[in-house]
Amino acid sequence: MLGAKPVTALAWESFGEGWVTDAVKQLKIDPTVLRADYGQLPDLNAVDWSNDVLFTWNGTTSGVRVPNADWIPGTREGLSFADATSAVFAYDIDWAKIDVATFSWQKVLGGEGAHGVLILGPRAVERLESYTPAWPLPKVFRLVSKGKLTEGVFKGETINTPSMLAVEDAIAALEWAKTVGGAEGLIARSDANAAALDKIVADRSWLGHLAADPASRSRTSVCLTVEGADEAFIKAFAGLLEKEHAAYDIAGYRDAPAGLRIWCGATVDTADIVALGPWLDWAYASVKN
Repeated sequence: MLGAKPVTALAWESFGEGWVTDAVKQLKIDPTVLRADYGQLPDLNAVDWSNDVLFTWNGTTSGVRVPNADWIPGTREGLSFADATSAVFAYDIDWAKIDVATFSWQKVLGGEGAHGVLILGPRAVERLESYTPAWPLPKVFRLVSKGKLTEGVFKGETINTPSMLAVEDAIAALEWAKTVGGAEGLIARSDANAAALDKIVADRSWLGHLAADPASRSRTSVCLTVEGADEAFIKAFAGLLEKEHAAYDIAGYRDAPAGLRIWCGATVDTADIVALGPWLDWAYASVKN
């Protein structure tokens, strides 16, 4: 779909930068890039919506998200492309503002990690049917046949046969989601987990949020700063907790500033977030001493 209009790419963490790399180095597009440091958002009001716009709804490596979709105009010339990998089922997304969205089951639903999901709005379908990019497309990415959207792939037809076990896994996750109140229940669980972690941070002078502004702070992938910590400190810190089976994989992302990253998505029980607090105290004191 890219190439029909100028492109603006927003990047404030690793995966947003990945989209910039794809546009610049792979597709040879020269996008306008709006960047911000880890923990910050670029100026969303500076986005030119006569362009196609690429952005990450929830930055998992920085703990920064867009606060809502108010900055996206209802009548826009360009298409909005949202990498919503760790946002779908965790936030109330205004789908009328999103033309193209991607997400994957493994995040908020907790399912198989090898599959991505593509959601297309009517304006995206119009683009597919009216524009052919200059570059070749692998078979698995071709969504148009004889000038029309290949709708079968959105109705169960397969190009390359996926794992049916993975599909069953996703169905099982959705059935579980119904038992906790559906989409609203999943959002509420993520909110409760993030609130419990906020209290842990507020009660400890040595912990802080990488995302300073609460309005743009992730409620799923929460990134924390640790006073006086470098990469070696964080590696030892996370290693102690993993050895005690208290927490797994909570070191910050490799490209992010040294710190912690706590998953607060809907598959986590709030009681487990609460129980993490004393373990963090123990690990911090152990490494510091």
